[in-house]
Amino acid sequence: MENNAFYVALSLLLNLDATLFQIVALSLKVSLLAVLVAAVLGFPLGAAVALWRFPGRGAVVVALNALMGLPPVVAGLSVYLLLSRAGPLGEWGLLFTPSAMVMAQVVLVLPILAALSRQKVEELLGEYREQFMSLGMSRARMMPTLLWDARFALLTVLLAGFGRASAEVGAVMMVGGNIEGVTRVMTTAIVLETSKGNLPLALGLGIVLLTLVMLINAGAYVVGELAKRRME
Repeated sequence: MENNAFYVALSLLLNLDATLFQIVALSLKVSLLAVLVAAVLGFPLGAAVALWRFPGRGAVVVALNALMGLPPVVAGLSVYLLLSRAGPLGEWGLLFTPSAMVMAQVVLVLPILAALSRQKVEELLGEYREQFMSLGMSRARMMPTLLWDARFALLTVLLAGFGRASAEVGAVMMVGGNIEGVTRVMTTAIVLETSKGNLPLALGLGIVLLTLVMLINAGAYVVGELAKRRME
């Protein structure tokens, strides 16, 4: 039976099944948007924490590092409470929409991007500190320079964040509701279709998700190799 389900799953992929690829398209849209928003917020935040010294900076660093392992259900619950009717943003009507799913993934990915970018910018600052001081550069001017110089490492961080977002299930199910044709993404669809006994669709989505994860890891490896060659 499992072999038959596998062949049917391959058939769905080869025949470009509309339902399967609608789910894949929404998954990519949500995850890419979440990672983009997290990068716009997280990279400057990480660089700022690396560059400036302020009271409580150590606590901020610890918090960012701790939040890298934030349980998805906690992130989902936080966004759910924020967007529920009794929450401060309840009037916006975003709960059980793709926008809510993007917000949940941003909460998960942003600490990863901020914490890792802080580490990289801090390393580069140690290398270039004397040059910056001789040029009389302010910390605000150092930030874009250091972020640009760290672009290859940050691209790897970005891919790691996308991998976390695309493989997430708990948070997006809580705030998205897994509504067919509206908020159903690959991970939530795999859980649902498996529980329904629809193994071909679940396997097809699993193959796509596994392929995506492999491509992300391959991309991270290639970027890392390019960065090494650049430094040689």
